[in-house]
Amino acid sequence: MFHGTITKELTSHEEWSHYNENIIEDQKDFVFVKFSGLYLKSMEYLQSYISLKVCIFSNNFITDIHPLQNCIKLIKLDLHGNQIKNLPDTKFWSGLKYLKLLYLHDNAFAKLKNLCVLSACPSLIALTLFDCPVSLKKGYRHVLVNSIWPLKALDHHVISDEEIIQNWQLPERFKAYNQRLFFNFCTALKKGTTYEDELNNIKYVISSINKILAHNSPVLIVQRWIRGFLIRKKLDKTKLWVNFH
Repeated sequence: MFHGTITKELTSHEEWSHYNENIIEDQKDFVFVKFSGLYLKSMEYLQSYISLKVCIFSNNFITDIHPLQNCIKLIKLDLHGNQIKNLPDTKFWSGLKYLKLLYLHDNAFAKLKNLCVLSACPSLIALTLFDCPVSLKKGYRHVLVNSIWPLKALDHHVISDEEIIQNWQLPERFKAYNQRLFFNFCTALKKGTTYEDELNNIKYVISSINKILAHNSPVLIVQRWIRGFLIRKKLDKTKLWVNFH
């Protein structure tokens, strides 16, 4: 829908003409920016994009994402393929109340403690950190899964009940990393995607994760069975009362 911004760094870029046609004057109205593979080093010009909902800034040279602190309406943030080593504090992430998809893979994160700030992100459903040094550390997945409570998918797998409930040994079908839990929710970017395309993709990713959980989470399966049992019981009582009167 709306892409781009005017800065010396961008306007001098050879591909600027591709983005220039999408420019509007009022930056506060921007809901979608997509600057991928443009060798950009700064995000400072996004500070005034208070309506931004989808931000794709992948494959650049970004190291600092603090300028996004005013973009409190973000739903999807794609920063993969940059040079980010550290994340902003919990205040930054608690402000992103609507953020559901966060792509941080192929960055320079090396310490787990620097990632635990993501626990303050109240609606985060899917996160990627594969191909970062930290993903090779022992306990990496366990720490993140049990720190970010709303999280349902990390890297290429939906989170299993076994990863959340300590010492719960489940049948093969429900175990962590089972093929049934595999889901690649960070597919390659397509050139020319629109804001509407991105919104549809966000809906698809979230619904697919929920569908996988519905069929492969013993907790959800049992909850669904109990709800069904209680509803049937209530309907039987109502039917009995109607027949009696």
